[in-house]
Amino acid sequence: MDFAFTEEQEFFRQTVRDTIDRMIMPKVQELDEGEEFSFELWHEFAKLGYLGIRHPEEYGGMNIDVISQMIFYEELFRGDVGFAMTVTMQILMGTYFIGRFGTEEIKQKVLVPAIKGEKIGTICFTEDQSGSDLAGTRTTTVLEGDEWVINGTKMWITNAPTCNFCTVLTTTDPSQGIKALNFFLVEEDMPGFSRGQQLKKLGSRSSVTGELVFDNVRVPKDYFLGEELGKGVQYAGEILNEVRVMTGLAACAIAKMAMDDAREYANRRIAFGNPISKYQLIRSKFANFWAWYESARWYCYRCAWMIQQGLPCLTECMLAKMFATEMCLSAVDEATRIYGGNAFAMEYPSQRYFRDARFLLYGGGCHEVLQDYLGRIYLKED
Repeated sequence: MDFAFTEEQEFFRQTVRDTIDRMIMPKVQELDEGEEFSFELWHEFAKLGYLGIRHPEEYGGMNIDVISQMIFYEELFRGDVGFAMTVTMQILMGTYFIGRFGTEEIKQKVLVPAIKGEKIGTICFTEDQSGSDLAGTRTTTVLEGDEWVINGTKMWITNAPTCNFCTVLTTTDPSQGIKALNFFLVEEDMPGFSRGQQLKKLGSRSSVTGELVFDNVRVPKDYFLGEELGKGVQYAGEILNEVRVMTGLAACAIAKMAMDDAREYANRRIAFGNPISKYQLIRSKFANFWAWYESARWYCYRCAWMIQQGLPCLTECMLAKMFATEMCLSAVDEATRIYGGNAFAMEYPSQRYFRDARFLLYGGGCHEVLQDYLGRIYLKED
């Protein structure tokens, strides 16, 4: 059993960390309070080539291994969570199906500029009545001649107000449930494509989120992203393992930042003649966090290793995401308790960690759905 990162991975981690410390850390509060997407920061970040970490070098990517990709995500989420969400959407979901199934023409037109940061992408799963319940998808696609015609509305779409293209999950036959789900590429200049409301969010506020509307949007036949119709859920499942591990490591990063900040506060806050870090009940919060954090983080990296080895790991990735997220929610709550009443003031960062952590409950599958599935598996129910 080898739990060590390679020298190359450690060097990569330090390089990414230095980038985050230099480019993003000084702007975290500004980004959160501004509640707007920073195109300036996006283009500066894109110049470093990080938007292509998982794509082949022939398209401008880095094509690095899965564990190194997860190292990148963990370091990225140390900074502004909203910006991190925008970047991970571009890398993991927004361009994944295009890189995997797109024609050479599509890759040159969409993927290459996306890797350069010249175009912003997203993926569209959620609707007003379907999130984790993909069988409830009501956005439809019908083949008419050499074109697919798409109708429907997608909600809670990261990058919706700024995207230049999107991968859309639709159904070719609502009566067939998940057996009729497929992915299609839509570009912003296509007639019938429009943006609906932009959502005001509790946390990750520099990541703009909103609604996308498809009103008889006609896309070329080769904008279907897949090998054959009806495999959309299978394709989604293959990338969701990575999404869940990424979310788990995002949780670890947010939790660590929150508790490191709380540690500094506890060492300087004087109460009853002593720094509050001298009191047993305060120390116990750090001890509990440390144990849960180490367990969650290494389990996430174990799952990353399983993905890299091509091993089946659906349940492991679900467990990792669920456990790391619950650890993080506990940690950010404890951080606010260590701050006491000051945690209620917007000038202290503990409130930001508390707000940002909430999105972890929903990305990659809401916990109630994951818990129900995992409970059935453990009890060996059909």
